[in-house]
Amino acid sequence: MKSSTGDLESSAGDGARQRRMGPGLLVTAAFIGPGTVTTASVAGAHYGYALVWALLFSVLATIVLQEMAARLALVTGGGLAEALRRAFAGSWLAFPAMAMVVLTLGVGNAAYQAGNLTGAAMGLQGLVALDAHWWVLLVGIIAAMLLGAGGYRHIERALVVLVLLMSAMFIATFLLLRPDLSAIVGALANPRLPQGSILTVLALIGTTVVPYNLFLHASAVATHWRCTDDRDAALRSIRLDSGLSIGLGGLVTLAVMGAASAAFFASGAEVTAATMARQLEPLVGSAARYLFALGLFAAGLSSAVTAPLAAAFAVCGALGWSTELNNTRFRCVWGSVLAVGVLFAMLGSSPVAAILFAQAANGLLLPGCALFLIALMNRRDVLGEYRNRLPSNLAGALVVGVTLALGGVKLLGVFGLL
Repeated sequence: MKSSTGDLESSAGDGARQRRMGPGLLVTAAFIGPGTVTTASVAGAHYGYALVWALLFSVLATIVLQEMAARLALVTGGGLAEALRRAFAGSWLAFPAMAMVVLTLGVGNAAYQAGNLTGAAMGLQGLVALDAHWWVLLVGIIAAMLLGAGGYRHIERALVVLVLLMSAMFIATFLLLRPDLSAIVGALANPRLPQGSILTVLALIGTTVVPYNLFLHASAVATHWRCTDDRDAALRSIRLDSGLSIGLGGLVTLAVMGAASAAFFASGAEVTAATMARQLEPLVGSAARYLFALGLFAAGLSSAVTAPLAAAFAVCGALGWSTELNNTRFRCVWGSVLAVGVLFAMLGSSPVAAILFAQAANGLLLPGCALFLIALMNRRDVLGEYRNRLPSNLAGALVVGVTLALGGVKLLGVFGLL
């Protein structure tokens, strides 16, 4: 089998430079996309810094779960989907485990894909005023062409540069606005759920703790550390790399939230696709509209390519199918995810609402994915001395418990039972 995970990781560099940067950058690059920008903007605009505790929880939860997935890959030498298939083979858990992968990576990524396409379309609409549905269709066609030809690798670096530029502008804007540190500390010390904020909290979790990142990160680590003989040293490097990379992503998300709070919360203005660029005006003035649109398009398109590709690798790995790029089943999986994403995006009436829903859907799917990961991490026959200890299990249980509670409250509210 070709090293398909290595293709995904190529944007982070290769050789010695790749070892310095590590696969943790894949995690950060995946969750800093249009979903993060939109969700953090809505959180800051509607609730100020009140939900900063949810962001901190999301970052810590991401570090906890990604460390588990990376540790599993380091020890087994394979991806998460393959590990699940082998570990539960012959067990009654085999079908639920594989169904979880298909649901989380197939259905979940389809919802996430709708947010990616909608975000890219919002960016294009900010450059050229055309009906968003046409832009969604165009972005979907471009993503399909890149996936079909494998040409995404040739433009990925340029897209990442644009996304990083937008991230840097948000951080610079955040610092120029001189954020109220006492308000941030107060929100962390006194976490609360403002009325109507549960969907936004779920979206913050879903846009940061991205379920398919567990599969991507595991596969990247398996490739990155394939030839290592010192697992303990490798594990220390992985933990440092993941912590720094995910922490950087959390800082960018906080910057977006803070910029939106300054631009919209005090005035009570509404966040829409047309007004989100105002967050950058303190830094770049009238050019904010174009720079924001370009960065949002880059983030959306890069995610629109990698999300269905990640789904194809995970689903095919779980079902024991070939993961060759030109395999028919492999193409059918990413094609289905892309097609459903285009359909969902075109049916969505509000771009911001569509992206927010996509992130919330991921937040609802997260507990099931995390439960199977934790169960696998406690298998002595799979991990030996590297299996989970009590602190890791407690941290994982906290992540599952909080997301289940939030999802349960939201569902009870939907059915009028709360």
